[in-house]
Amino acid sequence: MHRNIFLLLITFSLTSSAIGQEHTLVLTLEETIEQARRQSPDAQNARHSFRSAYWNYKYYCANYLPALKLTSNPYLDCAINKVTQSDGNVKFIEQNLLSTDLTLSLTQNVPWTGGTFFIETTAQRLDLFSSDTYSWQTSPVNIGYSQSLFGYNSLKWDRRIEPIRYREAKKTYVETLELVAANATEKFFNLAKAQSNYEIANANYANADTLYIYAQGRYNIGTISENEMLQLELNKLTEETNCMNARIEVENCMQELRSYLGIQEDLLMKVRVDNRVPDLHIDLDAALMLANENSPEIQNMLRRKVESESAVSRAKANAGLKADIYLRFGLTQTADKLKDSYRNPLDQQYVSLGITLPILDWGRGRGQVRVARSNRDLVYTQVEQDKTDFDLNVRKLVKQFNLQAQRVNIAARTDYTAQRRAEVARKLYLLGKSSVLDLNASIAEKDTARRNYVTTLYNYWSLYYTLRSLTLYDFENNKPLSEDLDKIVDNQYYFDNKSITSAKR
Repeated sequence: MHRNIFLLLITFSLTSSAIGQEHTLVLTLEETIEQARRQSPDAQNARHSFRSAYWNYKYYCANYLPALKLTSNPYLDCAINKVTQSDGNVKFIEQNLLSTDLTLSLTQNVPWTGGTFFIETTAQRLDLFSSDTYSWQTSPVNIGYSQSLFGYNSLKWDRRIEPIRYREAKKTYVETLELVAANATEKFFNLAKAQSNYEIANANYANADTLYIYAQGRYNIGTISENEMLQLELNKLTEETNCMNARIEVENCMQELRSYLGIQEDLLMKVRVDNRVPDLHIDLDAALMLANENSPEIQNMLRRKVESESAVSRAKANAGLKADIYLRFGLTQTADKLKDSYRNPLDQQYVSLGITLPILDWGRGRGQVRVARSNRDLVYTQVEQDKTDFDLNVRKLVKQFNLQAQRVNIAARTDYTAQRRAEVARKLYLLGKSSVLDLNASIAEKDTARRNYVTTLYNYWSLYYTLRSLTLYDFENNKPLSEDLDKIVDNQYYFDNKSITSAKR
């Protein structure tokens, strides 16, 4: 009775699968990676991060370009104000005036000094409502310069740091897409393993059921013991449980893959594993050279060192003498009419010098410099260790990958041999020439060999995409990895917006 119910459930499942076959999405590893690079949360986050880095870089570049600005600060004053007279007396006088001004200025930062050069023209009108009069003041041209003499030059240090940061961002985006490929590969093979386990469980259950029926007949005629028959019944029940567990595992892995690929539809998925792998051999020295040239980790290390030097420079500037100078030279004139205010302009000059010298700060400035230097030394030590670990990791991965193709071939032959041995052991048992223990051992070896083969394929592709992420190089096609970053900035994806699910239908 129990067997019949289980067979009914299996039949219903197969029937449902056949009915929904047209809604089943079959993916290869290449298609899975393509979809993940387009729709996965990690890929989308990478695009947002790169766009942010791009516009930060554009903001940095704009600091070194001329800036044209138009400003105005009009104000209305209707009040009784305290006014000092020419003889020194103070009176409260009612004032009712409107001041309107307009300034057009062109500024240019000077990165070598950290100062700012500017040129401007100004016009101001003053309306006195109490006397119904107005007047103009103009400055046809003003040329000036402001400079911190001993301060921290952020323009100079940004010029060293920001290009490194942007190169790091570009390489990080390409690296992230390869890591997305590695994650997609993991979820692809998780489903492949689950599918394989489900197929193994179904096949094992069918064989166990057949052997149990056969054993009942042999037990009835007294050719086998009751213990052997019970062992075969136990095998059947175990495989029945394995079928149910494997089905649950397939559903879980399917849901995880759907979620990562950004597929909202609750459709069935199946992966198709290509048994062929490229027989690649990666030169260790070439991989190290490519990793040191292309990896964003190297740019990150360089940026951290420069930033630590910048922090030391800032601490020194804040601890010592500070001086700010402001120079302005130009022309000015005032008149009752606007056109007259531009006639016979008078010279105007303005010079300001501010000096700050710490005399007694109880060692705060010197302490901040020492802290910055210690942090710099710490960063240099950490970077050196990170560089060593980075090189060791590349070496380890290259050595592992160069053996992986051979491991795949060995695992494939082992899987084939284990399948044949299990079939031979089954026939021998049916002929009464083998024990149930030998039969069970052959089945376990067969299942283990198939799982090891799928795992070995996963290890190959996982190592392959991990090496691509470190070197940003396509070893199969012998070319550097690159992306159309302009499309990312314009909010266009490298791939078509059409979903792979719709393309499959």
